[in-house]
Amino acid sequence: MLMPTYAWLTLAVILPLGAMLTFSFLSGTPMGRKEVFFTLKNYRAFVDQPYLVGVAWTSLLIGLWTTAICAVLGFFTALALVRATSGRVRETLLILVILPFWTNGLVRVFSWTMVIREGGFLDSAIRVIWADAPSTGFLYSLPAIVLGLVHGYLPYMVLTCYVALLAIDDSILEAAESLGARWWTTLFKILVPLAAPGLISGSILIFVPVIGAFMEPRILGGTRGVTLGTVIEEQFTAAFNWPLGAALSFTILAVVLAIFATFSGVLRRNAAV
Repeated sequence: MLMPTYAWLTLAVILPLGAMLTFSFLSGTPMGRKEVFFTLKNYRAFVDQPYLVGVAWTSLLIGLWTTAICAVLGFFTALALVRATSGRVRETLLILVILPFWTNGLVRVFSWTMVIREGGFLDSAIRVIWADAPSTGFLYSLPAIVLGLVHGYLPYMVLTCYVALLAIDDSILEAAESLGARWWTTLFKILVPLAAPGLISGSILIFVPVIGAFMEPRILGGTRGVTLGTVIEEQFTAAFNWPLGAALSFTILAVVLAIFATFSGVLRRNAAV
């Protein structure tokens, strides 16, 4: 009964990954006219091209900032959904949370360029109140990239935290309140530890794709939006250097697997507790 599933995984996942893995060890693209041979040179890219180290650091910082902001906003949004709403109101708000998934990502990113550019909607709204206000536009900057990524990936954190918080027994919170626990004590001693699996799962779901994202950095970051994702995309589309792009992709994959290996142990320990 599982054969169709395994066949689909083979066609959709294993074969493409196997092809890219093979490309990563080649000296050039097989479709070209140059002689092609196996080499490990592509995996020395961070040594041979030191600028990639700075690009990787930028990607890592963007990923950490995006994940941290999503963790804070997502946790408190999920807490508000669980503790302050019920019934149809909660269902409506959940639909609004996942609404970004129903719209094209390119449209969402371009809409932010209209808001945060100089003379955009944000500047216009501020100047209605303060006519001589300086421009607050920050398009083509790292904060603009983080803003676009947070907008796109925040629902993941909200949903994982929502599921974790929904499973907390109300009697635990009632007991803490009856014993005189302050709200911050309840938050940091009970809610955050019990919701840790949701926070960790959401962080993984966000951090992993963010470090390889290329659409938001390219559109919202401009010349400052050079990340590993944009470099990989350029190798496949502009430079036609598929082996280097594949090698960089598998380097990111190795980092992702290391993250999964690290946090899977944390999740197991939390589940055991």
